[in-house]
Amino acid sequence: MKIILAGGGTAGHINPAIAIANHIKEKDPTAEIAFIGTKKGMENNLVAKAGYPIHHIEIQGLRRSLSLSNIKTAYYYFTAPSKAKKLIRSFKPDVVIGTGGYLSWPLLKAASDLGVPSAVHESNAIPGKAVKMVEKLVDRIYINFPTTAEYFTQKDKILCVGNPLIKAPDTKNDTHLYEKLAIPNGTKKVLLTFGGSLGAERVNEEVLKLMRDYTAKHPEIFHIHATGKIEYEAAMAKAEEYGLLECPNIRLLEFIYDMPLWEKAADAVICRAGAMTIAEMALLRKPCIIIPSPNVVNNHQYENAKHLADAGAAIMLEEKDIDTEKLTKAVSDILFDRKTASSLTNAIGTFAKPNAAEEIYEDLCKLI
Repeated sequence: MKIILAGGGTAGHINPAIAIANHIKEKDPTAEIAFIGTKKGMENNLVAKAGYPIHHIEIQGLRRSLSLSNIKTAYYYFTAPSKAKKLIRSFKPDVVIGTGGYLSWPLLKAASDLGVPSAVHESNAIPGKAVKMVEKLVDRIYINFPTTAEYFTQKDKILCVGNPLIKAPDTKNDTHLYEKLAIPNGTKKVLLTFGGSLGAERVNEEVLKLMRDYTAKHPEIFHIHATGKIEYEAAMAKAEEYGLLECPNIRLLEFIYDMPLWEKAADAVICRAGAMTIAEMALLRKPCIIIPSPNVVNNHQYENAKHLADAGAAIMLEEKDIDTEKLTKAVSDILFDRKTASSLTNAIGTFAKPNAAEEIYEDLCKLI
């Protein structure tokens, strides 16, 4: 089996592609897999670490404001599919796969023109522009949320599979988690909070207030928070001002490297609404307070979060509406109201798709 994949711009597009590639290699060790990317995109680092070759095709997104950059975008729009065709003719793939982002379009357009089977995966609740552009070109459309089907006209192509993860979280019970994570004796509940690898200023601001006004006063709660790289120094300065650095039940880190263990240990999670994060929380059946990032294309994190909130599977708080009282109540309800915690746990569990990569693999074999 020979496959070319494309998914660029953000980790939310790249990681599902890597997850699909990894599963294909697991099922068929002889499979030949290649990626396409731009020369400066973050996909270069992620794909290289995953051990796959990457070829370059220059393409970029269209800016909504008037910009000379859009002239270059128009040029790439006409030249990128031709370069993708050369790559396809050289590599001779059995199938090509896109996982969203502007990189997917030229590859899937070229595959359609050359009659090569193709598929696209959309992890968010609302499909991105590139995915909508290839709807009529591809043979299969994989989606994460069932309601995403409403945005497509080619209903017969749709298969709801969930979101493939590079490494699915371990859902087995671990009786020594507290010991492994150096959680203090006397802890009854664990609260895990994070906003993103780089950081989220508004999330940090409200979480630090929560620590000051609530968790610092509840020694039975152990609260760990990842500030993100960019916001780390500012967050630590504020934590010192609030007197949090000496609290034994509070831990502030720039980045949580053993995140899978903390996700397992957590009784409640405050997080963003990225598709991968939601998929992990669903598999682990974790009650969540979700704060969608307002700084993403098409406001898709809001739609992801709303999808869960409408189903009673998470508590959604928008950045513009957060205050200490609301956040404190939401945390307290999850940690100490069994009915609330149980309801959220059961509801988010219905969104779990543990076999997403296998379903995609099996369907790709059919397409081939």
